[in-house]
Parts: sequence; structure tokens; C-alpha cells
Amino acid sequence: MKKIKHLKSIIDNSNYIVFFGGAGVSTESGIPDFRSEEGLYKAKEIYNHSPEEILSIDFFKSHMDIFYKYHKENIIHQEAKPNWAHKGLAQLEKMNKLKAVITQNIDGLHQKAGSQNVLELHGTIYKNYCMVCGEKYGLDYIINSKKDVPKCEKCGGNIRPEVVLYGEGLDTEIVEKAVNHILSADTLIVGGSSLVVHPAAGLIRYFKGDNLILINKTPTNFDSSANLNIREPIGETFKKLIELYSE
Repeated sequence: MKKIKHLKSIIDNSNYIVFFGGAGVSTESGIPDFRSEEGLYKAKEIYNHSPEEILSIDFFKSHMDIFYKYHKENIIHQEAKPNWAHKGLAQLEKMNKLKAVITQNIDGLHQKAGSQNVLELHGTIYKNYCMVCGEKYGLDYIINSKKDVPKCEKCGGNIRPEVVLYGEGLDTEIVEKAVNHILSADTLIVGGSSLVVHPAAGLIRYFKGDNLILINKTPTNFDSSANLNIREPIGETFKKLIELYSE
């Protein structure tokens, strides 16, 4: 609890907090990390390809049917609900402490929890578009499609999710906004990320503020630079933090 009190003290004395999150933020909502041993094994066993291969732009273009099968069965988790990390961050935003959430996740759980300023580095499953005419579609259209590859109602073109696949670059406008927030931050909280997936993980090198806080169950290469390392699940950490604010 000593570290949680230290975290609260840093937050109380900060004016511009930015949160950077990875897959570990969503695993406590029941969304598995496909990079885990189990995820890798499952992909090889069922689809005969690794997740990184299936989720690449080249594979998408050449095997859209397999991509969508994997996408629907492993990436889309409509039943998932925000956990204490998502809810805690939304509360910090309402307190006008948290200025931005920068996430590598595509599940939309930060918005479901109430966060307004969310920068999705890798896009979102909730936005989809026709590759021919650009017509936009929501997630329900993809889920309810009876075709192996969802087709556009207007022109019959193939639809793709608005997510960044392996082999594609990040959206430069979103990256620019993320960098500006990190440069402006006096406190950067990094949670649920091993900080090894680039280019996204490289963004924290732009941080010049006073407090770097790492909340991750396993060590990272940035541990020695952090003011505070918390080795607990991020949901539990934020639950304890919000309870302190409720006292």
C-alpha cells in the first residue's frame, strides 16, 4: 500500500498526467494477449500461422478469409467490460489530472469507461471501411456478415477494419498528438506494457517530465529510469488508488 500512497502523492502534485498503455491493461477484462505462449500455440494449432503473420497487411491482402476468421474469433471481444484501470483513468480525467490516454489496444474499453481524450495508436475494431469506395461500417456489420470477407453494401468492395496491421505505419497525425502530450507531461504513467513493441514503445523516449511511473507485472528496460515501479496487475493498482480517493 506504500507504493499506492506514493502514486497518489505524485498524482496530487501533478498538473499534466499522460497514460501510455499496452495489452496488459485489457487482459484483466478477459482479453487475452495474443503474444502469450498460449496465444501463439493456439494460432499455430488452429490457423497454421503465427498471430503476427495473420495480422500482417500482406497476409490480409492474400488470405482475407483466414484473417477474418482469426479476427472474429480472437481479436473481437464485445463482451469485455472496462476494468478498474480503465475506470480509474476515466476518473483521473474527470479530476482534470489526466490529459490523454495513449493506447496500443484496439478494443475501445477506455471510451466505454468514460475517457474522452483517447489516442489509439493501432486503430480500433469499432471502425471499418470499404477499400474501394471508403464507405464506413461499424463493428456490428462485421460481426453479422455471413460472408467470409465482409462486403460493402454500396459497391461490393472488400471491407477492412481500421486497425494498423504489421507492415503498416502508424497514423502520423495520432503519433504527433501523442508525442506532443508526452512532451507536455509532468507525469507519465506507463501500464500493462513491456515496452518492446515499436514504434509505439519508442514514444516514451520523448518524455522530459519529472515523474515516470511504471505499472507492469514484469520488468521493462525502462525500470531504472522510473521514479516508481509497481509490480502488480494494473487493475488492482487503480482499484486501490481510487479507494484512497474515496476515503
